Amino acid sequence: MESLFFNIGDRRYKTTRLHERGDDRIMRVDISNGIVFFDIRLKRHEPRRFDIRNLDRMVVLSLVKEGAFTLEDRLGGGAFRGERDSSNIYCSSKQDFTLTLEGCEESDIFVLCIADFFLKRYLSLNPNEPIDFLYERIQGDVGVELIDTKPLDALSLHLIEKIIDTRLEDRMRSIRCEHDVIEFMIHRFGLIDMVDESIDPDELQTARRAQRYLLNHFVSPPTIPQLAHLCATNETKLKRAFRRVYGTTIGGYIRKLRLEKANLLLKDRRLTIGEVAREVGYAHQGYFGRLFFEAYGIYPKDLK
Repeated sequence: MESLFFNIGDRRYKTTRLHERGDDRIMRVDISNGIVFFDIRLKRHEPRRFDIRNLDRMVVLSLVKEGAFTLEDRLGGGAFRGERDSSNIYCSSKQDFTLTLEGCEESDIFVLCIADFFLKRYLSLNPNEPIDFLYERIQGDVGVELIDTKPLDALSLHLIEKIIDTRLEDRMRSIRCEHDVIEFMIHRFGLIDMVDESIDPDELQTARRAQRYLLNHFVSPPTIPQLAHLCATNETKLKRAFRRVYGTTIGGYIRKLRLEKANLLLKDRRLTIGEVAREVGYAHQGYFGRLFFEAYGIYPKDLK
């Protein structure tokens, strides 16, 4: 039986160069027993295939800056494509798949594999927590399953560069890198839209109606009375339903949407921080910066 994990031996941080020629590289890094990542950076290349035979349960996070790949489930027959400027989360309990890099001018792809026994350390016993949800998904009979896809954001890019650059550290590389991976997991898993499906159907419908409207109007949102009218309910019922379903207030959810959009916009080097702030509904750059730091632990200027 083959395993993607348990390949470090006496070392806690192991780098394996699968391909290296000039600036081109495909590197596998074992951080610890339970975390492996692949750093893929290629120029002007033909399609390349990598067969991964492994029987461990895992969650796979992919980030594609440039290029594209296909993840083929050789057991279940499914295929999933990771495209440029995307971040995907996959689950699998039978990892026997092929990763195919599409031929293109440039590929810049990061793939992080996290074993179920690593996730188990951080379970909260709350099924509505993202880690608990993902852990439970891979306890079943799952080949490869796409769980979530999002556009690539500035903070994710910052965090994966921290993970990759740990190889330059001389001391405590494994614990530094594991810390950075956990920081990335917290951010990326937090972007999954978790909804408690056990809530009363009427409340669920009301909250979802409000959410759909806010998704399109978070820059200039309606007042709560206006939103309640749009959802054919009163303020009290709307606020109670929204908090129960989404675990936050309406104002907190608007702030979350604004900051997530700002995180995407900060990738654009042409935009100033002030322009990003105004684009998502904040007139004052300093206030926006403080809210961003409270949410992500880093100031917008440090991502720029």
